[in-house]
Amino acid sequence: MLSLELFDYDLPSELIAQEPLKERDQAKMLVLNKKDDKIIHSHFYELPHFLKPGDLVIINKTRVIKARLVAKAEDTGGKLEIFFLESISRNIFKAMVHSRKKARVGRTFIVGEECRLAIKDFEEDMGADAKAIVEILSEISVFDLLEKYGQVPLPHYIRRAPKEEDIDYYQTIFAEKGPSVAAPTAGLHFTETVIKNLKEKGVSVEPIYLHVGLGTFKPVKTQDIISHRMDAEYYEIPEETAKKIIKTREQGNWVVACGTTSVRTLESWKFDKSKLSGCTDLFIYPGFRFDVIDGLITNFHMPKSTPLILVCAFAGREKILNAYKEAIQMNYGFLSYGDAMLILPEIDNSSA
Repeated sequence: MLSLELFDYDLPSELIAQEPLKERDQAKMLVLNKKDDKIIHSHFYELPHFLKPGDLVIINKTRVIKARLVAKAEDTGGKLEIFFLESISRNIFKAMVHSRKKARVGRTFIVGEECRLAIKDFEEDMGADAKAIVEILSEISVFDLLEKYGQVPLPHYIRRAPKEEDIDYYQTIFAEKGPSVAAPTAGLHFTETVIKNLKEKGVSVEPIYLHVGLGTFKPVKTQDIISHRMDAEYYEIPEETAKKIIKTREQGNWVVACGTTSVRTLESWKFDKSKLSGCTDLFIYPGFRFDVIDGLITNFHMPKSTPLILVCAFAGREKILNAYKEAIQMNYGFLSYGDAMLILPEIDNSSA
């Protein structure tokens, strides 16, 4: 048994970042040495100083869509929130549906001025929250509907409505194709300048794709975390990226994953050519053997969450929780719009 309580810590609510930094790379960055308890407090724009020529950074180029819709019941005018999960066809999709009153099959709703939707069926009924099959009754496709009427799917711990600026800030600068319903948030700190400086130093930057699902916020409800099951998410590893990773490892240089999404993608692959794309439900917890990555760029995660458990598996639970304690004392920002953490096999004493 591996108790969920082992991954708990006290997170002051005032440290949960509610707004993005206007200058992404100005985020604070806690740098942790995997070999010992050495910590350096830096900023994200200093990332190139901690890496060596020949190292490789893997980024997730998935794109976040406007996954949240606000609708009103056609008969009563009651409010309904629809959170897109997966497209089934041009006009049918899976969604989490939240309403004050239990929604029923066949009930119709309006989005915007005239776009009509209907609950076609339920996959999982949880009362006020249900996983439903939603049909678009108007002449518009699923993704056009989301683009026209959807809101940026900010996580629930950001306690405000999305703003216009979130359309840009809750998206990495290298976002390419989706659909993701949450950002790969470690990548939010990158700027063109940081990428340019990495490449000038001889550090390569290569893409993978993992389309982040709502399961990224799925709480661990089992006391023994080994019993937890992750939702499956689609990933792709370009063949050129795979070749670059293998060459980097052969040369004795570091493969540094940006974000837990990149880690789960790469460790699902494990150099198997037949697994360059597919779906992964890999749950990484302490005891897991990391075969692909040497370092990790990440944010500070929620207590008892699967991303925190993954980071503890990579660097050691006590080491991570001690680093989190220091980050709290130093007023780091936590979660999606918060500050960064860089975990490396070792830190050069001459590093900034």
